[in-house]
Amino acid sequence: MFPIGDDNSARRTFPVVTVTLIAINVAVFLLELQRGETFIRDWAFIPARFSENPPADAITLLSAMFMHGGWLHLGGNMLYLWIFGDNVEDRFGSVRFLLFYLAAGFAATFAQYAVNPGSAIPNVGASGAIAGVLGAYLLMFPRARVDVLLGRQVVAMPAFLVLGFWVVLQLVSGVGSIADTAQTETGGVAYMAHVGGFVAGLALAVVMGGRRSHPDRIA
Repeated sequence: MFPIGDDNSARRTFPVVTVTLIAINVAVFLLELQRGETFIRDWAFIPARFSENPPADAITLLSAMFMHGGWLHLGGNMLYLWIFGDNVEDRFGSVRFLLFYLAAGFAATFAQYAVNPGSAIPNVGASGAIAGVLGAYLLMFPRARVDVLLGRQVVAMPAFLVLGFWVVLQLVSGVGSIADTAQTETGGVAYMAHVGGFVAGLALAVVMGGRRSHPDRIA
């Protein structure tokens, strides 16, 4: 069940922050490819290093959100951000959406950090922040049409089924993630970041006034 698009007919504004975030993520990944392992070590979030000196390493809470472990990791994340982020940005407004996105990303990182604060594995990826976007989307547009690829067919399904299925997979095994929140030395999936980001997205959407205010369309 792989999402490839959604219904944007009710969108009122151009998603400037969503597009800018995608551009920054791509630019940072290209910089990673150019600078190599040293760049990853310097700017990825490493729990053990953060535990030793949180103030000195605080910048990596932000920088790691724009780094990725490979082309597939980047592509999967950016696809999800493009599909779901524009609608959430439209509902929040650009400034509030940016604040929401960053807050969800920080919450996701700390959710993963809480389960293994002594890990020396670099963590990178926008997956946690994007999981927050999914949480907000589910709250705001539960019946919006999402086009998903099932085998060779494209099927329109309501968002609550698509995203609900994704949540169950995160809770059970971490399979079917947005794209791995990469732990670069092992290729493992930091799926607690996905769960933490999703829960934070739901909570932040309520606090920031993102409740569903009108019926959603579904075709």
